[in-house]
Amino acid sequence: MKEKSIAKPTKPHLLSDIWNAHPDALSNNYNAVTDPPSVEKIIGEMFAMGPFYYYVINMANSTLSNHHPELLNMHGLKKQPQHLKEIINLIHPDDLEFVMQAENMTLQQIKEIGFEHQLNLKSSYCFRMRTAKGNYEMFHHQALHSLKDENGRLLQAVNIHTNIEHITKINPYTVLVTGIGGRTDFHQMQYNSKTIQIPQPEINLTKREIEILSLLATGYTAKKIAEYLNISYHTTTTHRKNIFSKLKCTKISELVKITLELGLI
Repeated sequence: MKEKSIAKPTKPHLLSDIWNAHPDALSNNYNAVTDPPSVEKIIGEMFAMGPFYYYVINMANSTLSNHHPELLNMHGLKKQPQHLKEIINLIHPDDLEFVMQAENMTLQQIKEIGFEHQLNLKSSYCFRMRTAKGNYEMFHHQALHSLKDENGRLLQAVNIHTNIEHITKINPYTVLVTGIGGRTDFHQMQYNSKTIQIPQPEINLTKREIEILSLLATGYTAKKIAEYLNISYHTTTTHRKNIFSKLKCTKISELVKITLELGLI
């Protein structure tokens, strides 16, 4: 039997125990079913309606590389962080428990889908981070496992952080696992906390409308959505019209705000 992988960060951090509680996520027992999309395609499919940056995590020891230069400007740092612990230290202390639970929910959901698909799944949720101004602002976090070796051992993940304070200050405390690279998975999970009670408005969207909604908010045009989902342009525009009507929106900026506050992207 092959040994299961255990992450051994050079500096233990908040998520070390969470990751090691799910060794199958790092295991070499699961080969990828499909080839992973390129980093360029990953960034292109990510939501980034505002200032954003990304970095790559070496899953073996939680060191960081390939930093986007905006990371320094947005957080007022003098040098690029070399370890995930330095990124975690920027998160609002009151949001740390949610981040740990969100990561655990993410791994549980990916396990249910199948770790063989993990290169074509992304997770997302929101939390507050310290900025260059010295205050805490709302950020939208997206993560994707991006590289395995020939035996299927997970090597790298890409994290993308977008400042959404200008769109909304509301954290829906939801966690999403969605498909990319042709997969159409959509799993929304709600964080349960005795101290945080977020009213969840009832929405009457179909599964297809939610799928199209997330693509619209990401910046896809109706034509691109039709091509991506292999449906007609007319069907796409009809869905778009219904989405705007149900959410009482008249423009994309309103749609993005509502979508974020509902935890749908």
